[in-house]
Amino acid sequence: MNGTGLVRRPSSRLAEGIVTHISRTPVDMALARVQHAAYADTLAASGWTVRQAPDAEDCPDSVFIEDAVVICEDLAVLTRSGAPARRAEVAGVEQAVRSLGLRTARIEEPGVLDGGDVLQAGSTVYTGRGGRTNGEGIRQLRSLLAPLGRTVVGVPLGNVLHLKSAVTALPDGTFLLLPGLVPAELFPAVRPVTEEGGSHVVPLGGDRVLIAASAPRTAGLLADLGFTPVVVDISEFEKLEGCVTCLSVLLPGREEPWR
Repeated sequence: MNGTGLVRRPSSRLAEGIVTHISRTPVDMALARVQHAAYADTLAASGWTVRQAPDAEDCPDSVFIEDAVVICEDLAVLTRSGAPARRAEVAGVEQAVRSLGLRTARIEEPGVLDGGDVLQAGSTVYTGRGGRTNGEGIRQLRSLLAPLGRTVVGVPLGNVLHLKSAVTALPDGTFLLLPGLVPAELFPAVRPVTEEGGSHVVPLGGDRVLIAASAPRTAGLLADLGFTPVVVDISEFEKLEGCVTCLSVLLPGREEPWR
């Protein structure tokens, strides 16, 4: 097994989730539940042991579990979202990571930070500075991760919700990036993409890379580069600016490098 994949079932209030940079469109709740179950099944089929965090029925955005915690080695950094309505999501996630034996720290006021703004690539931790994460949140994360040998690099964001809405890393050390939203020069070996859904992927182990069905051209590119695209349909979550990265937190097994 690759490790543990932490997920959280969507709240029945999902359609009330925050929309920042796109227009609100109706969410099919029944389809969202089906898509989320299929997403979890895909993780399991790729060798991850899927664990459910406690439901957060009163938190519409709680399915986007990545925003509530940043995990680096054995440390779980509990976040403090720049969207105050999302801060109640953290309690159940804290319970989940403690049950997995992780030690915890937290971002404290006046710092704010969302996990979707944190992209770990080797010993470098790129952290987006935008509407959900501020400079103080980045400073605190830098202090917490320095003892683990990590270098935190702040990245100014353009008109985009999170850093990982615009750029993610492939297993070969290159970066998929949607131009115009983040400074491309801060990242080594950039591969520009033209599909919004193509800029966020999740390495699943080996040559397998999770990608949204909304990015078929990028999936083709990945196949041409020798990767195996693992395609999931997350259309109902994309209506709320969600992507494949934010629906899970992957904790590699202790015998593997943490990321």
